[in-house]
Amino acid sequence: MDGPVRRCILSGEHDARPHLIRLALAPDGRVLPDVRAKAPGRGGWIGVTRGELETAIAKGKLKGALARAFKTGEFTIPDDLPDLITAALERNALDRLGLESRSGMLLTGSDKIATAARSGQLHALYHASDAGEDGCRKLAQAWRVGSDREGSDLKGLALPATRPILSMALGRENVVHIGLTDRNAAKRVSEALDRWLHFIGPDPVATPCETASQGASASDITGDRTAVTVHEDFE
Repeated sequence: MDGPVRRCILSGEHDARPHLIRLALAPDGRVLPDVRAKAPGRGGWIGVTRGELETAIAKGKLKGALARAFKTGEFTIPDDLPDLITAALERNALDRLGLESRSGMLLTGSDKIATAARSGQLHALYHASDAGEDGCRKLAQAWRVGSDREGSDLKGLALPATRPILSMALGRENVVHIGLTDRNAAKRVSEALDRWLHFIGPDPVATPCETASQGASASDITGDRTAVTVHEDFE
């Protein structure tokens, strides 16, 4: 397990810090997501899904776990905490895609991605939730050919974000397919997406892969937008 390891206060399981979500206290005493782990003071780490978190909130388990983590019971858990976490993780993942786009590590457009895929330069492949099945299938085939993995199940991942949302995040027009041509960039994006997708679960969108890591080449990775207002306290 690479990097610092933290313990989930709800499940008791240990995992690498990038796979977990930090909860911290805002100045007004509210518990808010600190997805970039930059807020000062004590924090509590969780690695559960949204459904599991909602159950823990309803049963009072989260409050008890946070009281132990914060060493105080003087805090308020917002009713919409699961929504706040979902929105923060979504924005973090889309921001990461935007950063890789601006750094020149990201391709859009079927032709460019297919060319990179066939030449063995593609390290990750993602699709908008409203991308056509035929286009996704053709790019997956090109990727398998370029990776010498014909006959395998290597394919891209459909993200829970539509074309307009991805276009806005990347600052480009009509983003339907996304390809990453840098190994390290693919890992960074995979970590951000895995954390988001693990938390929200499989229900928001039908995906051709189960995790973002499966949208990236296995040899490279080891290890519709909500209308929720994202709080800026820890951003």
